[in-house]
Amino acid sequence: MSQRLKNKVAIITGSANGIDSNVMGIGGASARLFIEEGASVVVADIDTTRGIQTTEQLQSLSTKAEAAIFMELDVSVESQWAELVKATNAKFGKIDILVHSAGNSHTASVENTTEDEWDRQFDVHSKGIFLGTKYVVPIMRKNQGGSIVILSSMDAMIGASGGTAYSAAKGSSRTFAKVAAIQLAKDNIRVNSVHPGYTDTPLARAAIERITADGSPDPRVARIPMGRLAQADEIANAILFLASEESSYITGSELVIDGGVTAQ
Repeated sequence: MSQRLKNKVAIITGSANGIDSNVMGIGGASARLFIEEGASVVVADIDTTRGIQTTEQLQSLSTKAEAAIFMELDVSVESQWAELVKATNAKFGKIDILVHSAGNSHTASVENTTEDEWDRQFDVHSKGIFLGTKYVVPIMRKNQGGSIVILSSMDAMIGASGGTAYSAAKGSSRTFAKVAAIQLAKDNIRVNSVHPGYTDTPLARAAIERITADGSPDPRVARIPMGRLAQADEIANAILFLASEESSYITGSELVIDGGVTAQ
C-alpha cells in the first residue's frame, strides 16, 4: 500500500459489521482500507459486541499499537458525540478525518410511513451527521484542516419510489454537505458526499432476500447499465480518495457511484 493516510486519525461511524467480504458493509470496508493506508481508526458504532470484534480484526492488520480502537456511539445523541470527539482527541491529539457511514433503511409510501420511522431515518442520516460535524470542526480547525465524508445515496439524487423517509433524509445529508463545505472552506476543512447505488452489503442483502424469497430475480440488476451490484470496497475506494490529500481541492462535491443508474 502507498500509505496515503499515514499518521492520520479517522473516526468512521457505522463500521462494526466486520471486515470479512461476506459480511462487510461500507463502513467496515472503509475502516479496513484506512488501516491498510496507515491511518489510526476509531470504530464508532452502536453495536458494542460487533464493534469490539471488528476492532480486533482491524488491529490484526497493523503492526502499529492501537491502530484501531472501538468507541460506542449512537449518532443521534449529542452527548455521546461530544464524549467521543473529546476522547479521540485526548488519545491521538487530533482528528483528521470523519466518515459518516452509519445507516439504516426503510421502505414505505408517504401514506404508510409513521412519524416514528420518519424521525428514525432523520436521526441517523441527518441529525447524526450534523452533530458529528459540529463537534469535530473545532478540533480540525485547530489542526489547520481535515476531511469530512458523508455517505449519502443515489436516492438523494433521484428519489426512490418506496423509500419516503430514507430518501428524504439522504437528501438532507446531500444539502448539508454543501452548506458545511462553503462554511468550512476557509478553515481548510473539506466536506463531500458519496452517493452509492445498489451495493452488496448486509443491510441491502437482507432487504432483497425478502423480495426474492419466492424465487423472483433481483429487480435491481435490471436497472443498472453495468449489470451488477457494487461491492463495498468499490465505495470505500472513493471514500479513501476524498479523505486523502489526493482530493485536496475538492469540497462541496457529490461523487455518485451507481454503475450508471442515474445517467439514464
